[in-house]
Amino acid sequence: MPQTLQNLKTLTLMLAILFGVSVNCSTAKAATLEKAVLAGGCFWCVEADFEKVPGVKEVVSGFTGGTVANPSYKQVVRGGTGHFEAVEITYDPEAVSYDTLLSLFFRSVDPTDAYGQFCDKGDSYRTAIFVSDPAEKDIAQQARANAEAALGKPIVTPILPAGPFYPAESYHQDYYKKDDLILTRFGPKTKAEAYKRYRDACGRDQRVRQLWGSAAAFAGS
Repeated sequence: MPQTLQNLKTLTLMLAILFGVSVNCSTAKAATLEKAVLAGGCFWCVEADFEKVPGVKEVVSGFTGGTVANPSYKQVVRGGTGHFEAVEITYDPEAVSYDTLLSLFFRSVDPTDAYGQFCDKGDSYRTAIFVSDPAEKDIAQQARANAEAALGKPIVTPILPAGPFYPAESYHQDYYKKDDLILTRFGPKTKAEAYKRYRDACGRDQRVRQLWGSAAAFAGS
C-alpha cells in the first residue's frame, strides 16, 4: 500500500475516534443534568429566584400535581384542576446539589402556610416538593426535617410523587425580566417593572425575612 494512502487512512481513523470521543463526552455531560420540581406560590417569583443559583441551567414555569392535561393558566387559577403553580429546575448536580436547592427553597417560602403563599391564596399557590424516586424522597424528607428544626415551627409543605409537568404559556416564562409594555393599575409598565411591584405588594420578601431572619434566601431579589 502506498505510504500516502496509508497515512490518509490513519488520519481518517484518528479523526473518527476523536469525533466519537467528542460526541460521547458531550452526551455524558448532557446526561449529568438533573431536574427538580418545586411549588412555591407564584411561579414568576420562584423562577426569578432559582435562575440566580450557580449550577442551575434553566427554570421553566408551569403546572403539575393535577388531573387535567395541558391546562391553561386560567384553568389552574380558576380551580378544580388539582394543579400547583410550579417550576421545573434543570441543574448540574456537580455544581449544586439537590439538597442545596431544597434548603434554598424552604428558606424562600412560608412553609407554615397550608392555604397558599403570601398574598396569593388557594390550592394552586400551595407549596410542595415533587420527587421522582426514593432517593429524592429521602433527601426531601431530611431537608424538610432540617428546615423545621431551624425554623422551630411545623412545616406543612408536602412531598408528593412527581407526575407530568406542563409548561405555562410563553408569556409567563422569564416574566421578571421582559421589557414589553403592559397596562397596570400604576399605568403602562414593562413586565419586569410590573413583576417587581407585584412581588413587593404581595409581601413575599417581607414575610420570608420575618420568618427566616438572616437565613432567608433570595429576599429582595
